[in-house]
Amino acid sequence: MERIYIKDLSEHIDKEVTIKGWIDVRRDQGKMIFFDFRDMSGKMQGVVLPNATEALAVGEKVRPEWVVEVKGKVNKRPDNAVQKDKLNGEIELEILEITVLNEAQTPAFDIEGDGKEINEEVRLRDRYIDLRRERMQKNIRNRHEITHFVRDFYKKEGFAEIETPNLTKATPEGARDYVVPSRLEQGKFYALPQSPQQYKQLLMTAGFEKYFQFARCFRDEDTRGDRQPEFTQIDMEMSFVEQEDVIAINEKMLIELVKTLYPEKQIQETPFPRITYKEAMEKYGSDRPDLRKDKNNPDELAFCWVIDFPMFEKTDSGEWTFTHNPFSSPQPAHILNLMNGEKIEDILASQYDIVLNGSEIGGGSIRSHKPEILTKVFETMGYATEKIKENFGHILKAFSSGTPPHGGIAFGFDRLVMLLQNEPNIREVIAFAKTGEGKDLMMDAPAEVGQKQLDELGIKILKDNK
Repeated sequence: MERIYIKDLSEHIDKEVTIKGWIDVRRDQGKMIFFDFRDMSGKMQGVVLPNATEALAVGEKVRPEWVVEVKGKVNKRPDNAVQKDKLNGEIELEILEITVLNEAQTPAFDIEGDGKEINEEVRLRDRYIDLRRERMQKNIRNRHEITHFVRDFYKKEGFAEIETPNLTKATPEGARDYVVPSRLEQGKFYALPQSPQQYKQLLMTAGFEKYFQFARCFRDEDTRGDRQPEFTQIDMEMSFVEQEDVIAINEKMLIELVKTLYPEKQIQETPFPRITYKEAMEKYGSDRPDLRKDKNNPDELAFCWVIDFPMFEKTDSGEWTFTHNPFSSPQPAHILNLMNGEKIEDILASQYDIVLNGSEIGGGSIRSHKPEILTKVFETMGYATEKIKENFGHILKAFSSGTPPHGGIAFGFDRLVMLLQNEPNIREVIAFAKTGEGKDLMMDAPAEVGQKQLDELGIKILKDNK
């Protein structure tokens, strides 16, 4: 008999059906045993009546989280037993046969509640069990819905989804790189991308004009509570645009996303307000201001754009470094100062951040598309000519081949989903999250590798004897 998903059982009243899934709850009442069954589509109550002797015998030994195949008849509930606010609240499954597909040990923790009272490391260690709880299922499935909404939106706007490499070259872009040793060229290393920044600019050079992807990014940063060593960006780039063009299309995307998938939420103000970096710091003491009028209302969304960021800032050693991204272009009025090396502290970047309820959810800029401007940025930061050529010669060469003006933005996808789902941290919206220390407790990673593999890579581990 064909399997029926639980959500579709109401279409089969008075018929015999087969469902497959997990035992969610078991309640033994002597002559009858009640069950709640669960599959990917929902939950359903079933009962084994006293005359179903074989099903009753199996029902006496099965326990929650066992995987079963159940054959039964879909019956209407009596009027006084109807639960109109629940899926399948008007029907019940009269169980005729239970087949055990797999037994289960007693879970390490309860999955009935939202799980927030359980130690997070315990939940992460048995994540496949934690993901069975209703809240986590909603988080991951809604993440999927957001993904497809965004894909459809950009496609309709003429963007092409293009994947960029995960094995690339280490270049100084801010955070520390994860490096991958080459077996064929011992002593040389790939780097995992901190972002697709250079690749997406090279796609503009290649003439695609409108690009996006859901990009995996990797940063070997020190322990920080709401960071992950690998995370996801919504990455997009456009050619022949100015700042207003990038802001407009992405503001449109966010507004339509909320209206379509989160109609219960209210955007506080549209168009989104604009605040300069200087105003934000003077008024709110932060470049991520929380503009909500009622911070106790979880369904209130206060978006804003922060603009006019300084291009450079001083390091602790007194040298200049970029504030956001070395590939950002100075605003047109400040390009001359950059090229002349004058008033560096006053140069403003064509940089813009998008903030939601006090969290930065994205940042972007109009990029430098001329090699002489990008070269001058690195010279301002103290890079020698040979170092610039070594690290960035490939992109300077590309810019010399005819690269159009372009700009874009990268959204922190995990953080966006977290805020829309009213979750306290991004680990709650990532299927297999790592701890704040970057550990995968479920897989026990990072872990040592065998000596044979190290030998093949030409790597020797130096033990600290202190």
